[in-house]
Amino acid sequence: MTTTKKQDWHALTELTQGRPIVVERVRLEDRGVAIEGAFELPKLAQLAAEDQVFVAAFVRSHGSIKEMEQVFGVSYPTVKARLNRIAAMLELVEVDPKPSRSETLERLKRGEITAEDAIAELEGKR
Repeated sequence: MTTTKKQDWHALTELTQGRPIVVERVRLEDRGVAIEGAFELPKLAQLAAEDQVFVAAFVRSHGSIKEMEQVFGVSYPTVKARLNRIAAMLELVEVDPKPSRSETLERLKRGEITAEDAIAELEGKR
């Protein structure tokens, strides 16, 4: 990303002040192709520029809070509080997704679960 593009991104995040943005055109520079529609920015891109820098630093430090304390000159509780605030703004990936209807029926067919368990899963009770 060139300096101009970085400056443009920072200017855009300052202009929007955290309000939702919908991108209506995406252009692939190396292919000369443009796609039009309504595209929502990823949650990380919706963070304020300072929070994006903080997340990038956290990733670069391999999640070391001790290193984050040194880089930003703040205490452990301050780093944790900021991480918690940022995490609350992000949609986290579901780590235990509900099985699909077909998965449940396949497991029932193979005898891995009882009919009672399958009904409970299909009704969303498990």
